[in-house]
Amino acid sequence: MKYIYNNKNWPKFTWDKIRVLESLSAAKYAQGLLLGKVGSLGFGYRNEAILNTLSEDVLKSSEIEGENLNKEQVRSSIAKRLGIETAGDIYIERNVEGVVEMMLDATQNYKAIFTIERLSSWHASLFPSGFSGLNRIISGNFRDDRNGPMQVVSGAIGKEKVHFEAPTASTLKESIPIYINWINDSSDIDCILKAGIAHLWFVALHPFEDGNGRIARAITDMLLARAEDSSQRFYSMSAQIRMERKQYYSILEETQKGTLDITNWLVWFIECLSRAINNAELTLQSIFNKALFWQKNKDTSLNERQKQMLNMFMDSFNGNLTSSKWSKICKCSQDSANRDILDLLNKNILKKIGDGRSTHYIITDF
Repeated sequence: MKYIYNNKNWPKFTWDKIRVLESLSAAKYAQGLLLGKVGSLGFGYRNEAILNTLSEDVLKSSEIEGENLNKEQVRSSIAKRLGIETAGDIYIERNVEGVVEMMLDATQNYKAIFTIERLSSWHASLFPSGFSGLNRIISGNFRDDRNGPMQVVSGAIGKEKVHFEAPTASTLKESIPIYINWINDSSDIDCILKAGIAHLWFVALHPFEDGNGRIARAITDMLLARAEDSSQRFYSMSAQIRMERKQYYSILEETQKGTLDITNWLVWFIECLSRAINNAELTLQSIFNKALFWQKNKDTSLNERQKQMLNMFMDSFNGNLTSSKWSKICKCSQDSANRDILDLLNKNILKKIGDGRSTHYIITDF
């Protein structure tokens, strides 16, 4: 089987500039709209949006590879490292800390020179024990093909399908420095395009025994941060790829078995980015709505219990809001809960739904 790296002029990629530019223009427009909208949020809401986005990025990038991390551990680890206050203090497993370390180094230190040492440290962070599942791997260093060629396969044992075979390990000593130097090259190529090329190029090299997909997506995030010249992340490319995992693997395989014309890959990558940006507006809508709600009610006199419950209700309240839940959560008497709720009804902030035992409340303008 001939792979993309077998082409004579590898890695001199080509693409249809007109097709790519059309997709790129749409992505940049969507990007500008989202960043403008988020820019209107206050500091606290922006931090909440960043925390949500980075948590989603870490979780979904791992899910693509079949690894499910603990959501609260991921969120807590990111919050601590960014100095964002969150409720509670929970134990965080080392493998979670490692993924977070890599992602935050990629996005928060996006301007830093990319080096082989930095790349190796990312891999070591992903596999702090030196194991991938039950298999011992070379952690923090490139593969050596001691067990045969590096292949991406699927299917039951004895009926495996080879989707891709990476170049031999002996070529990495020469090819990785070329890749690293290209990442650091400050040429005029658009950073969104660069992110797409870098992603494809890295997974084609497949330099590690495991973790190549997660590292490729971290490199993607680093270059997208460079494209915006900002460490603040408000959309998750990994979350969108997770949603489109089947198409992602299909277009990767098609491109890896093709020529150096990577137009189809770049168009798919950029349009996937556009969808990630558009979907971010939906996932961040509750934050936008909450900001508008408090802006509208900035002069309304509310006690701390009312503020607590309204924020909780707008965030992720499970079930219906009732006076008994109010009393339990706020650790106050039923009379106090009823007074709080009646006050919010009179101020047209809450609306009563149902009667008798089915009585509950919703926020009027949320």
